[in-house]
Amino acid sequence: MITCVIIDDEFHGRTALKEKINIFCPEVTVLAEAENGKAGLDIIKKHNPDIVFLDVEMPVMNGFEMLNKLTGLQSKIVFTTAYDQYAIKAIKHAAFDYLLKPIDIEDLRSVIKKAEEMGKNEMPKQSSPAGKSFTKIAVPALEGLVFIPIHDIVYLEAESNYTIFYLLDKAKIVSSKTLKEYEEALAGQNFFRCHHSYMINLDFVSKYIRADGDQIVMTNGSHVDLSRRKKNEFLEITGYNPSK
Repeated sequence: MITCVIIDDEFHGRTALKEKINIFCPEVTVLAEAENGKAGLDIIKKHNPDIVFLDVEMPVMNGFEMLNKLTGLQSKIVFTTAYDQYAIKAIKHAAFDYLLKPIDIEDLRSVIKKAEEMGKNEMPKQSSPAGKSFTKIAVPALEGLVFIPIHDIVYLEAESNYTIFYLLDKAKIVSSKTLKEYEEALAGQNFFRCHHSYMINLDFVSKYIRADGDQIVMTNGSHVDLSRRKKNEFLEITGYNPSK
């Protein structure tokens, strides 16, 4: 049996989700509900549920602020919201999953199935807003969200207010988010902002070319500019000591 709590400031939102769980996910027991972040903290600490369905937009204390106040949390956090711009931030907070309102029954069942397949203790603790345990990043696309494995990203390029992802399989994915947003989302994931227009995955660095305009060559053959002010930091990160 899987246990859960629902935290949402809208009564009909809590009711609708509870009904869907009761009807379509009988293996799940709803232990408690809360209409705000403060009450949500209390029921999580009291019940220690397997899953926390957490609304993002709530007055006084939103879902992210509430999550920041929890320490040693083992529950799987599933963010629920009507606003898909929260997807990246949700992933950054090491959310187990993300459901867009109105919640689709099949999406809900998929989340529950995934929770069943993963024991509670296998999940990363959700105590830090800079959770480093996620393995994919959500990228907005026309049909919804594309989840890209982080280890498949060779580098990212800023194009005005858009960001282009260059992947291992040579594919390119264009996102409507800025490179700055992805720099924050990928903090601690071995990425380096080498230039105002580029962020690279250090795992795929092949060569550094010292010239009038310094460049980094990636394993896919791409040449990426290295800004003058980032040069020393890059050399230090990659283990090169120019004094030796």
